[in-house]
Amino acid sequence: MEVISSAADMRRWSRAHRAAGRRVAFVPTMGFLHEGHLSLVREARARADVVAVSIYVNPAQFAAHEDFGTYPRDDEGDLAKLRAVGADAAFVPAHLYAQDAPTPSPPPPPR
Repeated sequence: MEVISSAADMRRWSRAHRAAGRRVAFVPTMGFLHEGHLSLVREARARADVVAVSIYVNPAQFAAHEDFGTYPRDDEGDLAKLRAVGADAAFVPAHLYAQDAPTPSPPPPPR
């Protein structure tokens, strides 16, 4: 199973499979996978030639009073489960949207 971390690489992966005439299925998740997620991946496998699953905890889905930082995560366990059910790719971006990326430090002042 391929683990893809950038949106550009995910687009390339998907486009390459579609250009080769394959049907691509995509199962979006926020990770911490359970049997419900895995049943969706199995169904996708039955309906498509290749299956990609995202694992992305989207900060925009949390209200100000909700704690994004304590949302349960188990990336290694999730990847193992996806391999076991035959996913072809896992899309695991650190930051999917510009507003989610850490703010870069300002450059040092000139001397």
